Amino acid sequence: MIQEFKDFIAKGNVIDMAVGIIIGAAFTAIVSSLVDDLINPIIGLFTGGVDFTNNYVVLSGEVPAGASLEAAREAGASVFAYGAFLMAVINFLIIAWVVFLLVKMVNRVKAAAEKPQEVAPEVDTGPSEKDILIEIRDALKQS
Repeated sequence: MIQEFKDFIAKGNVIDMAVGIIIGAAFTAIVSSLVDDLINPIIGLFTGGVDFTNNYVVLSGEVPAGASLEAAREAGASVFAYGAFLMAVINFLIIAWVVFLLVKMVNRVKAAAEKPQEVAPEVDTGPSEKDILIEIRDALKQS
């Protein structure tokens, strides 16, 4: 079992996956900052600063009117926080779109960096088997 584990770890895919996870963790901070600090404020300009995070329904407990979601949770109330979920979905879609654009850009740069494969010149392969048989037939007819 230990040998199988060593073989598994030694495979290149596991190392590639580990590097991907580490870079992905670092990349998460960049993408989160991009979304939170650059994209969301721009979207806020067009939507009038709409933030659904504090939209919730109190299921049980008492919460002062107009209290934030955090204040309602601190008061010990059971809340159905549909606004926080909606904002998480919106942030996910924005992050997915940004990652899609970044991957598309990286693929374009990668394709431009690769040299096009040289096309091998066509080599005259000579007559086909059928052509040779026709020549033999014609030669036999003439003799």
